[in-house]
Amino acid sequence: MKDTHKHRGMRNKLAEIVEAKGISDTKVLNAIRTIPRHLFLDSGFEDHAYQDKAFPIGADQTISQPYTVAFQTELLQVKPNDKILEIGTGSGYQTAVLLHLKAKVYTIERQQELFKKTKLFFAKMNYRPKKVIFGDGYKGLPEEAPFDGIIVTAGAPEVPKALLSQLKVGGRLVIPVGVAEQVMTLYLRKSEKEFEKQELGAFRFVPLLEDKN
Repeated sequence: MKDTHKHRGMRNKLAEIVEAKGISDTKVLNAIRTIPRHLFLDSGFEDHAYQDKAFPIGADQTISQPYTVAFQTELLQVKPNDKILEIGTGSGYQTAVLLHLKAKVYTIERQQELFKKTKLFFAKMNYRPKKVIFGDGYKGLPEEAPFDGIIVTAGAPEVPKALLSQLKVGGRLVIPVGVAEQVMTLYLRKSEKEFEKQELGAFRFVPLLEDKN
């Protein structure tokens, strides 16, 4: 589990690919250049780590395509010390990107096998989310709400009301909505009662399952 000069070169290339696809936030591109994505995959799959594509990580889950991670992160507009709720810890790569942007991250994973593996990995890598939780992301995390941003890394058939209610006024929820294919959707909370919704293109995610722990 080393991070070599070669890996850094591959990351620079990956950042260039992601930038060419339209990501312009320099902090997000810097995170792609910095975070050793190959360490988030089993060592046999190291060659796949710096291709711009999703990859299976076990428990029927995937590590998202780097472009997708960058796209969702850019939509969140993370500022240092923002409280961010992540639904679907997965491999922890998206979590690491948020931590690189100096967010306070609360992350929920519903697959026990992944939860245990990723929690150990965070400790080993010295990544420090505020909380890593095993549970149902549909419910959000009411005891820590409200959040500056909420990011969902699985496809939701509809938007969980709990997540909307846990956003600060001015906060942003980034969520892929749909069944077979998802539309990346941004909700901006304008007031207690009012949300502005933007739809930003088609993506494919593993499903967000309710009450399936």
